[in-house]
Amino acid sequence: METYILSITLESDATFGRGDGVAGLVDAEVEHDGYGMPYLRGRTLKGLLSEECANILFALGECASHWYEAAQRLFGRPGSKIADKANMRVGNASLPDGLRAAIVADVDADRYREDDVLESLTAIRRQTAVDESGVPDEGSLRAMRVVLRQTAFEARLSFAKPPTQDDLALLSACVLALRRVGTGRNRGRGRVTARLFDAGGEDVTQTHFTRFEEVVR
Repeated sequence: METYILSITLESDATFGRGDGVAGLVDAEVEHDGYGMPYLRGRTLKGLLSEECANILFALGECASHWYEAAQRLFGRPGSKIADKANMRVGNASLPDGLRAAIVADVDADRYREDDVLESLTAIRRQTAVDESGVPDEGSLRAMRVVLRQTAFEARLSFAKPPTQDDLALLSACVLALRRVGTGRNRGRGRVTARLFDAGGEDVTQTHFTRFEEVVR
């Protein structure tokens, strides 16, 4: 199995929403594990990359036909046949391994609690709706936990079969197109930069994107 690493760095605060809140604290809580470390689910991340892929293919127009098979291998397509399944599996986007190991060791040794970890990596932001005169609407105040900007995440991209040059070229284009993640990404939150690394830790984003540019031209 061939593996690549998708590196994501937050350029603005982001909320990886889990669909609920904490009574008396926040209306929207971030997804986090038992150690208090926030993460973005792999299924959600794959959906974001697939969305960027669809946007790219639409923008290419007639030139998109060259990339249809690569898109299917990366993200699959609706259907019940084995051949319709994606060749790429997207793991959760978590804190880098070294940092995760240090946090786990500290929590297990009772030097920190889960809440301490979560609060060190996040903050609570409050917002309210206002009417046309600028007066806040009654009952509209909401509290949302956000992951702080400059926090880095890594997700493993595993391929059941070795990816082709076209697969990696299209994937690199999708990675570079990924600009926002999380709840409220259409309202200014969750701005990111993303890069693709091989198993040896080398940044191969531009190398494979060059192939994409050559074909498109």
